[in-house]
Amino acid sequence: MKVALIGSMPRQEKFGADIDIKGAQLIALPGQITPEELAEKAGGAQYVIIDAIGTFTAAHMDAMPGLKLIHSEGVGYNGIDVKAASERGIIVCNNKGANAAAVAEHTVMMMLALTRDVLFGHRAVLEGRQIETKSAMMKAGVHELSEFKIGLIGFGDIAKEVVRMLKPFGPEVFFTVARQPREEELATGAKFLKRDELLKQCDIVSLHLPANPQTAGMVDKDFIAKMKDGAMLINTSRGELMVNADVIDALKSGKLSRAAFDTVAPEPVLKDNEFLNMPAELADKVLFSPHIAGVTVNMFRKAYRTIWDNIFRAENGEEPVNRVNK
Repeated sequence: MKVALIGSMPRQEKFGADIDIKGAQLIALPGQITPEELAEKAGGAQYVIIDAIGTFTAAHMDAMPGLKLIHSEGVGYNGIDVKAASERGIIVCNNKGANAAAVAEHTVMMMLALTRDVLFGHRAVLEGRQIETKSAMMKAGVHELSEFKIGLIGFGDIAKEVVRMLKPFGPEVFFTVARQPREEELATGAKFLKRDELLKQCDIVSLHLPANPQTAGMVDKDFIAKMKDGAMLINTSRGELMVNADVIDALKSGKLSRAAFDTVAPEPVLKDNEFLNMPAELADKVLFSPHIAGVTVNMFRKAYRTIWDNIFRAENGEEPVNRVNK
């Protein structure tokens, strides 16, 4: 059995070291590989493990005539031509839910950082302005999460985990997109609101949607105009959900008081990105992290166990879990 790993062999070696791969031949390949190179180096492989942001086209599939399964290393699989795989009888799987706790934890961390104005306080202490900054912050008012209404755009595995983690803090939490069964809403404690009403009411809006043609650029000037004045925006999903210029304009005007982004488009984020060229006065209003919310040790360990379990399931003619082209 041959398995082509397109992306990072060190991650397999680190996080899959304790998994018995039962003598499978692993073929390490670079993240960007042409169909011709693939045919030459791994044309006889039956399985592919690919980085969640990797690309795998119909031409890549045709370069591997015995291919049975393509498995995303993470949750995303936007770069895999699922339609072409289905037409060829190839199974496509992802690691749905594997990063839910990790991303939810990062999301709550960002909420706390924004509501406690961590960036401003950190910079002030470094500049020797501790006492006057403390006095100013007390005068302005420091708020606990329980004082805020939090709105989640999307209600998948990650958003539900955010709700669970927020319970001890005590805020009101709302969600929008697909209405959940009533018993599920009651179990999570979150309440459904139509999107415009959620934007109108909530102090913090957190994005939890995949990037696709329906969601690309959804956070634009019209979306932001419907938000509560002075609201905060958090994005731990995909940068493609936002129109960068519109978000920056909202920060400049004060329509958005603060924001936190784990992901900004386009990636990689280079120095010419609009967000990295904002006016200096916005420096304390926007918190960035390098798209690491879901890439914890625990997430990768879970992911690689699922990947190899699915490979062996497919090899034995069994149905794998998290199949995306049923």
